[in-house]
Amino acid sequence: MRILHTSDWHLGRTLHGVDLHAHHEAFLDHLVEVVRAEAVDAVLVAGDVYDRAVPPVASVELLSDALARLTSLTRVVLTPGNHDSAARLGFGAGLYRDRLAVRSRVPGIGTPVLLPEDDGGPGALVYALPYLDPDMCRDALTETDPGGEPVRPARSHEAVTGAALRRVRRDLAARRRSGGTRQPAVVMAHAFVVGGQPSESERDIRVGGVDSVPAGVFADVPGAGELSALDYVALGHLHGPQRVGTADLAGPQMRYAGSPLAYSFSERHHHKSTAVIELSEDGVRSVRLVEAPTPRRLSEVAGTLAELLGPVTEDRTEDWVRVAVTDDVRPSEMYAQVRRRFPHALVVQHRPARGTERTDALTVHAAQDPVTVAEEFVRTAGGRPPEAAERTVLRQAYERVLSTGRSA
Repeated sequence: MRILHTSDWHLGRTLHGVDLHAHHEAFLDHLVEVVRAEAVDAVLVAGDVYDRAVPPVASVELLSDALARLTSLTRVVLTPGNHDSAARLGFGAGLYRDRLAVRSRVPGIGTPVLLPEDDGGPGALVYALPYLDPDMCRDALTETDPGGEPVRPARSHEAVTGAALRRVRRDLAARRRSGGTRQPAVVMAHAFVVGGQPSESERDIRVGGVDSVPAGVFADVPGAGELSALDYVALGHLHGPQRVGTADLAGPQMRYAGSPLAYSFSERHHHKSTAVIELSEDGVRSVRLVEAPTPRRLSEVAGTLAELLGPVTEDRTEDWVRVAVTDDVRPSEMYAQVRRRFPHALVVQHRPARGTERTDALTVHAAQDPVTVAEEFVRTAGGRPPEAAERTVLRQAYERVLSTGRSA
């Protein structure tokens, strides 16, 4: 069986004010073509489908169109992430049939989506976990101890994920115990697994000071044998494609698909992709990454304005770029000159090279001369003290304000 793992689409997101809708469209067109070319048996979307709980209408329409095209070719299993509204994303889930499964409710996490193979093979079991917010799902994940007393999970991501996986393993062991051909088991989860490398664009999911889940939570349970062993964990939340876990950790292969687009400059070195996984009775046979289309390269440039306008930056002029101008004195018409050179500049900053030579900030007192405070600001922001003519302008401006206040 061949499955495609993707996540963190964040439909409706912008990048420093740039509307990414057209680039999301291009990615979804690419995804449909990959599914067709690879003859994928199922697409797993591991959360953060939308960028916010109430997405723009255009993003809702884009998702509807994408799911219609994907389900004409294959099956789709979709779960909400921490950016999604589980209730909104899961609306009507009970009405979907066969080709689309939206798993957004915690009580159903112990029941897998059954993926049959067209040739009658064993297929696969997909346990699709929605994002588990400890404050929202602890009651639904309450267990019973040997004495029959209810045990509520602790207020942590590790505790609620562990409780969810115990339900998964009980169901999986019961199915495998019944005999027959071994079916590979996949878990979808939206969480920050220890060892993963974050980016600047993921929303903080910290609860009680902790935002992570140890990789060992997904590992094989000692003494349980093959009955409850997972084969692949399709993760969402972190935006960089990466494998997590260590080689000596007994258990499934765990991988973040990553986001299809870069949502921060910290992702400028990422190679965005989707993962195509081959599964058999023995588990994961192979994982292959299919590169996603890059709408425009992200890069950073720094230097004096003369350097930035020179030949050294010629290969960056069409990038989405973050520009740092390092002249000691802010150049005249700095922003306009930078934008002429870099028409797609997203961030333009004046960052004097001498700025690293920090001095103690001026403490402002009520009795202090406001003009002196203004002069200090000019010196700090511009990299030099104001000239005599500039001091005169500051003094005149202050006196004009005082005069206006007296006459009011």
